[in-house]
Amino acid sequence: MMLATVLLTLALVAVPGQTQAQTVINLAGKPLHKLAMAEAAIRQLYVDSIGEDKLVEDAIRGMIQQLDPHSVYTSAKDVKALTEPLEGGFEGIGIQYNMVEDTLVVIQPISNGPSERVGIVAGDRIIFVNDSSIAGQKLTTEDIKRILRGPKGSKVKLGVMRQDVKGIHNFTVTRDKIPIYSIDAKYMIDATTGYIRINNFGATTHEEFISAVHMLQDNGMVDLVLDLQGNGGGYLKAAVDISNEFLEAGDLIVYTDGRAQSKVQYFANGKGLVRSGKVVVLVDSYTASASEIVSGAIQDNDRGVIVGRRTFAKGLVQRQVDLPDGSMIRLTTAHYYSPSGRCIQKPYEKGKRGDYDRDLVSRLNSGELTNADSIHFPDSLKFTTLKRHRVVYGGGGIMPDVYVPLDTTEVTPLHRELLAKSCINNTNLKYADKNRKRLKKQYKTFEDFRDRFEVDDDMIALLKEYADKAKVEYTDSTLAEALPMIKVQLKSLLARDIWDTNEYYQLINTINDIYCEGVKQVGKKD
Repeated sequence: MMLATVLLTLALVAVPGQTQAQTVINLAGKPLHKLAMAEAAIRQLYVDSIGEDKLVEDAIRGMIQQLDPHSVYTSAKDVKALTEPLEGGFEGIGIQYNMVEDTLVVIQPISNGPSERVGIVAGDRIIFVNDSSIAGQKLTTEDIKRILRGPKGSKVKLGVMRQDVKGIHNFTVTRDKIPIYSIDAKYMIDATTGYIRINNFGATTHEEFISAVHMLQDNGMVDLVLDLQGNGGGYLKAAVDISNEFLEAGDLIVYTDGRAQSKVQYFANGKGLVRSGKVVVLVDSYTASASEIVSGAIQDNDRGVIVGRRTFAKGLVQRQVDLPDGSMIRLTTAHYYSPSGRCIQKPYEKGKRGDYDRDLVSRLNSGELTNADSIHFPDSLKFTTLKRHRVVYGGGGIMPDVYVPLDTTEVTPLHRELLAKSCINNTNLKYADKNRKRLKKQYKTFEDFRDRFEVDDDMIALLKEYADKAKVEYTDSTLAEALPMIKVQLKSLLARDIWDTNEYYQLINTINDIYCEGVKQVGKKD
């Protein structure tokens, strides 16, 4: 029967240390037979027609839901979307785009990508795809991906309208592998301090990091601010490889231990590129998993200063189990521990996701995110770092060395509503689309734009238009109160669309409290 076959396949690959024959004997017992009989009875006798595939998926989901919060089942159609960011690429035409009033507008073609190679430029509007109109169709992001992506080497015909040029111009684009980068930004903060922001830990992260470090060191970097805010994690190997760049030979990076998986330790080899100079790591409540491995390794080995707020606390190791139809299970097989012995995983109750999913809300309500005095650790959770013997705490996540409270007054209610209703983003897209050529001509370099550009009255008027369309209520005083941060955000978004995310972060970081404190820590004497 199909269910029995799926479970048999899973068990044959999921239990390390057993022979195939041993595993089959274990699976031949009554529980599996009972489950297969139930599936067969429902499929053959139930009053209404139920597809066998759905029965199997529901059964697997039901089992997984009774485990920890991070063991998950992913259907075959969702596997590709889930793994692409970590695998480092997808196959498509190579553009950054957005929808402006139901029209697909090219924000930037990927450098040396298939679209740029045939002459597509920023600001182009894609009206037809293979002679089918896509303008005014209210397409979703998934619709766009389905239309534009395809196997490497396949061709797609695009009908494009260009500002100040009459008619529709046809381009035939040959799809190719399009890279997805793990590093959002890398730049020099000052003459000796570099900055690197990593958004996930994927297959290409270490290679990207090495390249970024070389570039920054060539520009005079001595100290480094490593930004892991919002980084939800990724591959254990990538986290180990990045940690290795900071530590000395023999330093413990992390170890894993589980019921069916014996203890495995990972050590630095002493050949890293960032073993000298100050290191400051920026973290927040969304810094998770592989990011916590790096943060814990640097903190426990006294290699750097952790700045921000307590991390997410996801310390479970998942093993990917591929199923015959292309779906997969990510099954928790072990916990991981920081070098001092801290289990990073926060407490959870199997099969009960509610409280676990509300943890960040609970932190806010308890005052943890806004006031360091609200955080209390029992003595049983005290650990010590390995070299300076400083006190650090277990119990879930990495508690920073320098705590930065969340300022809940920074973003006003009006600002939040404008963000939620896409007024700020739409303002940027419309303004960039209309003024791209003028801005590029007026500001030859990003540095010139950074130093001289100011959000003008036209941009604010456009923001008001979108606010009125979205029925956002405001007064002159509430708008004046929100505008300082909104202007920085608009300028940052504009820089991203004219240049890239590297320039975006150079501007938006100026209003990030964790970043500003991290830069201060670099300048402090040990």
